[in-house]
This record gives sequence, structure tokens and C-alpha cells, in this order.
Amino acid sequence: MRMKIPVPFSYITAQQKKWQKRLTRAAEVITPVAPASPRLRGPRPHLTEISGFGTNPGHLRMMEYVPPKGQTKPALMVVLHGCLQTAEDFDKGSNWSMLAREGGFVLLYPEQRQSNNPNLCFNWFRPSAVARDRGELMSIRQMIENVCERHGIDRDRIFLQGLSAGGGMASALLATYPDLFAAGQIVAGLPFGSARDAMTALSVMKSGANRTPQEWGDLVRAVSPEINWRPTISIWHGTADRVVSTANARATLMQWLDLYGLREDDGRDVDIEGNAARVWFDESGRPLIEFCLVDGMEHGLPVLKKPRRKPGEGGAPFMLEGRLSAPLHMARTFMASV
Repeated sequence: MRMKIPVPFSYITAQQKKWQKRLTRAAEVITPVAPASPRLRGPRPHLTEISGFGTNPGHLRMMEYVPPKGQTKPALMVVLHGCLQTAEDFDKGSNWSMLAREGGFVLLYPEQRQSNNPNLCFNWFRPSAVARDRGELMSIRQMIENVCERHGIDRDRIFLQGLSAGGGMASALLATYPDLFAAGQIVAGLPFGSARDAMTALSVMKSGANRTPQEWGDLVRAVSPEINWRPTISIWHGTADRVVSTANARATLMQWLDLYGLREDDGRDVDIEGNAARVWFDESGRPLIEFCLVDGMEHGLPVLKKPRRKPGEGGAPFMLEGRLSAPLHMARTFMASV
């Protein structure tokens, strides 16, 4: 358990300035005209399937990538794909394995099966799938434990990203196992506890759910009464998303603001590659919540525009190419700061 130690205001200000500089450096490396890092060149690595990682009550597949030159105690990045995607699809579009090779961290992709969901969506809306130590949530928890044991993962550096249905599942993991993660990024996702079945899921995706901040927070407190560690929560959503309403991004923000005892006007405005965003800090200057609405973006994951394509080659599904990359921001802003 981490103890809170009072710190002087000057230290807090210095930490926040340090964070602002880190955001600026991250923005500088994700412009569309900037050349790609030489270390990202070469063939894209392939994912490896791992079996026998546990009882697997959610009947998921486990895919991983381990860089050839990893760290002694590497970080772990857990990535949850969206509907109509596979782990390979997501990795191809997001370049996570290339970033893992560059940064020396291990990559874990839980993958949905059609026998669980015909559209390959994680079942974030089914209570039995997202209950503590049950269903798909438990399968992912077992995968994380398996990776940590086999690869000597630094347990203080476990990170999470989820897109759409994967974002809904990421919310469930962060709510149920908050002590497990250093930070989590929810992209075009939904707050924990927003739906109880497929019908309410469709309604929430379209319009959001009407709850007060305390009611949103209570949903998490019901499954995690004591939160000894507060992971950094990064919430990204496109303003033109017609699949998952931006009301869900705001509800996710309200959920975590309430959990962390923060007010909406406590946040500080920042700029992420031309996009206005807002960050809330704790008393030591560590970022607790990041909220980024990407102007004009539809439903999907923002990734860098590829400078060259082979004839007839299209982009991966729900990978929205432009000047901003959520994976790169996660890797070079959050993962580099722990």
C-alpha cells in the first residue's frame, strides 16, 4: 500500500510542469510530417499464441509478443481489440508490437472467439463476463499472471488499452482490479456498469446512461470497496463517433472523478498535437485522469498516417489514420513516466 506524504506546493508545480513537457515531447514525435523512428523500421513482428495459461473461464485466446531485446524486468502492455477485429488486425493497424520492440516491453493481446460473440466483441455488458474472478475478466487476469511469471514483468509497470468493446472491458478491469495497473487508456469505450445485457448495451452505446457522478462511482465501489492505488485513467473519444456516443466518454470521466474525489474544474488544460485535452493531477503532481476528445474523429483508434502503402492496400478496420496516435501517446507519455 502506498502512503500519502504531504508535499510542498513548489514540488507539485514542478511535477505538473514536467508532465506538460512530457506531453509536448510526445506531441513532437507524432506529427504527420515527422520521419518514423529508425528503430521502428523492418518487418512487423508476429504474435504468438499461448495455451494452458489457466482455467480460462471466459474461453478467450491469449496472444503475446516478446521483443528480442527486452528489459531485465520489462513492462507489460495489455491490449483489448474492438468488435470485428482480431489481435493480429489490431496489432497491424496500431503498431503496438513495433513500439514494444522499440521500448523493450512485453505485449499481451487477449482475443475474443466467435463462439463467445459472433462479432468478436468482448462481452463488457454481461455481468457474468465482468464479475471479479469470473468469465472473460478472470481469463484476462489469468493471462496477465501467466505473462508476469514467465517473463519477470515489473508488476508496477502493467498498462492497459482497450478500444470500443475492448474499452468497455478495460473499464471493467480497471474498476475490478485497480491495484493491478499503473495506467489504462479507454478509447471509444464505455464506463463500468453502464449496461446489464445486449439490449441495454445498444441503448447505452447510442445515447449513454443517465446517472449522477456518485452513482457512477458507486458502481466501482461496489466491486472494489478499498482502492489502495489509483491508476492513471486516459479517456479518448472522437467527437464524430456515431457508434459509441461521446456521452459515454463523459460518463467515464465522471465515474473516475468521483472515485478520485476530484472536481471537474480541478483539471488543467493541455494540448495533445493540436487537440485540446484536460488532465487532473494528484497532490504530488502525478496525472490521475486524462480526457481527450479528438475533434472530428469517428469511431476507432487514432493512429499515425502511413506515409507509403502498397497498391491496393487499405487500412485496418477501425484504425483512423491521421496526425495523432493513441498507442504512441500511451507508450511515450505514460509508460515512459513510470
